[in-house]
Amino acid sequence: MPYSKFTFESALQQFDLTLIEELGRFDDLPAVAPSPLLAETLEDNIPLAVAIATEKARSELIVSPILVAIRKHLHNQISLFSGVDFNVDPELGLSGFCDFIISRSSLQTIVQAPVLALVAAKNDNIKSGFGRCLAAMVAAQIFNQAQGNFIPKVYGAITTGTLWQFLELEARTVVLDLEEYSLKNLPKLLGILVVFAS
Repeated sequence: MPYSKFTFESALQQFDLTLIEELGRFDDLPAVAPSPLLAETLEDNIPLAVAIATEKARSELIVSPILVAIRKHLHNQISLFSGVDFNVDPELGLSGFCDFIISRSSLQTIVQAPVLALVAAKNDNIKSGFGRCLAAMVAAQIFNQAQGNFIPKVYGAITTGTLWQFLELEARTVVLDLEEYSLKNLPKLLGILVVFAS
């Protein structure tokens, strides 16, 4: 089954993962001030995306500009992929499209060593994206190992565009940060994403 078919419970069960829930897991990471360009872009785009009220609008008008800004902040030393086919192990159901993948490689034409699998939640419901995000994180973990890339932790983000939640996968343990991070504290959100992608 593709990533979109996984629920949070089915992904935890199928991949024999242990779940830890922790409030504010990433709250202590240093904040990163948004560039004037990102601040201006979001000032225009957020009301438009909220008014359109579709996942596609939120992905294009809010999420994409934020991720492009993260890439620029890191001097283009990471790569960003949107809507790519990420078929890692179809027999395990780890196939299909990922909304966004950030890779530690600066190569932009092929996916190498993804560290952050990001999905946009449907219908403004963050929880509806947990299963899909976790399955993509497991796929990233398997992909990294197959490529000989030792990356102990894979991070995931589920977002409605205006609210974000984060996951961390290390070995067979998943940590779900119960905190919902809002665009109202954009520097905190950017700080988390910069650490994840670095």
